[in-house]
Amino acid sequence: MPRRVFVTGTDTNVGKTVLSALLCAAMDSFYWKPIQTGACDGTDRNTVLQLSQISPEKCLPESYCFDPPVSPHLAAQQAGKEIELAKICVPRIPDSAALVVEGAGGVMVPITPTRLMTALIRQLNLPVLVASRSTLGTINHTLLSVAALRQARAVIVGVVMIGSENTDNQRAIEKYGDVPVVGMIPWLESLSRDSLLEVYRTKFDPQVFIA
Repeated sequence: MPRRVFVTGTDTNVGKTVLSALLCAAMDSFYWKPIQTGACDGTDRNTVLQLSQISPEKCLPESYCFDPPVSPHLAAQQAGKEIELAKICVPRIPDSAALVVEGAGGVMVPITPTRLMTALIRQLNLPVLVASRSTLGTINHTLLSVAALRQARAVIVGVVMIGSENTDNQRAIEKYGDVPVVGMIPWLESLSRDSLLEVYRTKFDPQVFIA
């Protein structure tokens, strides 16, 4: 597992934040979400801090934070602001430190009137981990996301499937997407650092995820 990774997803509310919290807990990583929307309902930074229980100083502030729960380009427009992609840079942290960067929405969500999330991924130049659902429709959504990432020349670490285990969907994604499914997060009755670490120990590929 690269010490620094960009977590994206096939859609919004797919489970990127839970996956990010799991990785932060397992690797004692720094966490950074460059663009946050929907802050009126709370930020993903606070959720990751609560679930992972990493040190508060390791949860880095957003570059842009907007209240409306809409795509970044619309949130910025409603706030009368413009997201300047060139100003979003990887934070300065120790060279040996792990870093989990969480995107907003899916791979192709607009950031500005002319740029998509893939542009930010390409700019930050970090290996990508794709969060996907395990349910019906995930094959199409995941393959499209993987194709978009490859078109953007991103390095893909693999896919993490979230939800009830579905080996047929997993095999299809691996076969047709030529990408490994490197982890799985089942539905959990309660979310906590301990439950996430247990999932990490039992449901993630130990050859890929080495803290």
